[in-house]
Amino acid sequence: IDLRPMHFGILVGMNLQDIEFENVGPQIITLDDGTTRQETIVCDADKWNAGFSVGVLGALRLNKYMELRLTPTMHFGQKFIKMRDNVSARDTSQNMRTNYISVPLSVKFAAPRYNNFRPYFTLGLAPTFCLNNHDQEAFKAKTFDCYLEVGMGCDIYLPYFKLIPELKFCFGLADIISKNRDDLLDKSMMKFTNSIESSSANMIVLSLYFE
Repeated sequence: IDLRPMHFGILVGMNLQDIEFENVGPQIITLDDGTTRQETIVCDADKWNAGFSVGVLGALRLNKYMELRLTPTMHFGQKFIKMRDNVSARDTSQNMRTNYISVPLSVKFAAPRYNNFRPYFTLGLAPTFCLNNHDQEAFKAKTFDCYLEVGMGCDIYLPYFKLIPELKFCFGLADIISKNRDDLLDKSMMKFTNSIESSSANMIVLSLYFE
């Protein structure tokens, strides 16, 4: 199978999703009666959330040790965001469901085969599209993101197929929270949207490939 110009496979796995915020610090809030006050709102995703991943694989052999891989994948998961303001010292939370279609293009660098094992690592970019709509929530994810992906795994040769466990770290390159919120009917929630300067998503994916 390693000598074929192209080969295909499927993958299933789990993912852990996270989001990192850069908070703006103190901001001026306009109340319903027209008066203003200063508030500091801190936003954070305080835990990683487990999800499910499924996809397909297409691989093009470049040489004995390298191949080009395209792995369209769907990631089902969520991000749990907690917000606290310094006035009420009360926590507000949002469960942001984030289901993605990701189209990673990566290069696989493999070591020489030893018996029935062949370790490798990968490096690539993954354009990603969010399928969820968060119109009436404090934080709304943008449709497009792009991840830098670094992974490692091992080809395990079985009689009829290859089983490949792989661990991949994905680092978001774009600011994923939308600041243009004309859709938001409850304007009191804008203070949470305006409390962040920028944001980036991260993900850890543990997959099993069958080739």
